[in-house]
Amino acid sequence: MNKILKRTLLPGLMAASLAGMTIVPAKPAAADDQVLRDAGIGAVTNVVTGAVRGNGSVLGNAVKGGVTGAAVNGANGLRSNRNRRNRNIGQDVGVGAGASAVTGVITGDGRDTLGNAVDGAAVGAAIHLLTNGK
Repeated sequence: MNKILKRTLLPGLMAASLAGMTIVPAKPAAADDQVLRDAGIGAVTNVVTGAVRGNGSVLGNAVKGGVTGAAVNGANGLRSNRNRRNRNIGQDVGVGAGASAVTGVITGDGRDTLGNAVDGAAVGAAIHLLTNGK
């Protein structure tokens, strides 16, 4: 290997690997044992909102809703054990809206980002209403 490449590449590679080893495993995954419940609630809610709005296919809406429900669960898992029972509606709706908008872009349904965010907000609100205090 050329000495110039060694002097240029290796320090950056070592710094990146060191940062990756110390930053990435700082916090374990936050989803709790109810992630499947929340993903199911999200899938059903997003299928219904998609049908009401006439947007997307049933399968596509179910996938977006399931991912959104899992994201809402994961965001709630970041809270302390004592506060997990008392969910925050603003957090659930906000995370739902953001996750659904991003998932829509990833799955190719990026034409209606605002509509995806509204669907995700509905998913977050449904999860909050059905699971708060449980």
